[in-house]
Amino acid sequence: MELRELQSAIEGILFAAGDPVSVERICQALEQDREAVESVCQRLADEYSYERRGIRLVKLEDSWQMCSAPEYASGIRKALESRKPPRLSQPALEALAIVAYFQPVTRAYIEQVRGVDSSYTVGLLLDRGLICEAGRLNVPGRPMQFRTTKNFLRSFGLTSLDDLPELPSSTQEGVQMTMELESAIGRLQQQEGQTEETQSLEPEQGEDGDRL
Repeated sequence: MELRELQSAIEGILFAAGDPVSVERICQALEQDREAVESVCQRLADEYSYERRGIRLVKLEDSWQMCSAPEYASGIRKALESRKPPRLSQPALEALAIVAYFQPVTRAYIEQVRGVDSSYTVGLLLDRGLICEAGRLNVPGRPMQFRTTKNFLRSFGLTSLDDLPELPSSTQEGVQMTMELESAIGRLQQQEGQTEETQSLEPEQGEDGDRL
């Protein structure tokens, strides 16, 4: 398959999919090796960005996704008559940051760090697709664990979890860990403000007392 044909085929796959598509899946579909597919995807991403097109190709861990350019989000929302979603509240960001930095974690662990019941917050993060279930912990009661999703990466403008703002000391507990988490949450808020695609929660009172 020639380069131009391969580019067109990959564009078609990503456009039709809408969601992230793994490199492995593209390789299987087009009978191409990983190096060729990665090279073409990166070439397309650079081309879209350089030419300031209305679409972008973003890498999310081992997958690629086609999406609209964030600088045109306002016009796109107006054209589609959709309003800008509210940003994540502080309680939601706290829970999300705990999952992001210490995943996989149980709801009990989130509540231990935050000091409040977080069942409602976790449920809303699940509904928004920012976290997902990650199997049960092998202890009595077998509580469910949670991890972040590709949607989380896209929403905060991250390519992988390695791009998260650094948490200086993830082993410390108590006040020091809380301070460091608050610092990391602040940096996440800045990144959230820099991306127009952040999926966030409606401000409403939850059963656990968190205002989202």
